Amino acid sequence: MKKQIGVVFGGKSDEYEVSLCSAANVLRALDREKYDVVQIGMTKGGAWYVTGASVEEIENGNWINGKDKMRCALPADPNYGGLLVFDEEGKTSLIKLDCIVPILHGDHGEDGEIQGLFQMAEIPFVGSGVKASANCMDKTAAKQLAKLTGVRMADDYVVRIANYMKDTEGQVKKALDELGGYMPLFVKPSAAGSSVGVTKVHKAEELKAAIDEAIKYDHKVLVEKAIIGREFEVAVLGNLEPVASSVGEIRAAAEFYDYDAKYKNPEIQTSIVEDLPTEEIEEIKNYAVKLYKILDCRGLARVDFFYSDVEVNGSRVVFNEINTLPGFTNISMYPMLWRHDGVPTPELMDKLIELACEQFKDWIK
Repeated sequence: MKKQIGVVFGGKSDEYEVSLCSAANVLRALDREKYDVVQIGMTKGGAWYVTGASVEEIENGNWINGKDKMRCALPADPNYGGLLVFDEEGKTSLIKLDCIVPILHGDHGEDGEIQGLFQMAEIPFVGSGVKASANCMDKTAAKQLAKLTGVRMADDYVVRIANYMKDTEGQVKKALDELGGYMPLFVKPSAAGSSVGVTKVHKAEELKAAIDEAIKYDHKVLVEKAIIGREFEVAVLGNLEPVASSVGEIRAAAEFYDYDAKYKNPEIQTSIVEDLPTEEIEEIKNYAVKLYKILDCRGLARVDFFYSDVEVNGSRVVFNEINTLPGFTNISMYPMLWRHDGVPTPELMDKLIELACEQFKDWIK
């Protein structure tokens, strides 16, 4: 018997368009011999619709204009176990769901909010639960937990909006003092995805404007020393016994791997890292698994590192961040790494749905 799978895409974050591109590739990969797929679109305003739009219409955003879409809602009451769908006459029907695949990036999608709804509704879903999603989304919290693994990280200073509004110049000066006047710096919202609101600062007088930009997206801003070196990513898959993929490298066409470089620049280059000693590649993969476990991730995550030009305590590996709902666009590293390792995307989706159902059994014990 086929499983009924709900694929949720869109959403209220700044990464709405990326979600549509990721969702299109996931929908193409789902085996219709195994699954009945329910397409659930969320508008930028947060309205939910069941839609029969084509994959191409979802990808280009025209799904929202479809006349066949119907308003729907997911009750937190576990007795429903699916979507309530409302037709034009006001009649309500129920679509049961065996599993939900949330293809939602950024705020309200990978920060634990919607995961809490799924858990209350007692419907299995792909990815991490509330606590892991929230902690991984918040770079400050993630770094605090990551310290338990012993991994090296960039020195940082956290600017909090309340302190910044009271004493703007004082907070700018304190950040510079705490980081010893080091340049360049990266300034980023503590909890935002896909490098939204991130600025690379080369001079002290640029720092205030960078904080002003980042604080539009979160109440905490992370000011970090820039790590000079290469950018690596590892795909991790699993629940309690996760496995790491090969190590991939990002060669950004822009000055750094910002939102446009990730999703809009055709010159972005990705490759498999093969020029390092085996022990260093294994060190990166081992750290990826350790970080995944210490942050209590489930299902999938992409763990990002720098490979520093400067060795400290015998290691060049520097943890950057972890993403619990990585992109599935045409240039996204997560599915690319697994394809390289012999797991095509349809098989990867099968595994993710299997892991979702497996972890759900643990949650409801």
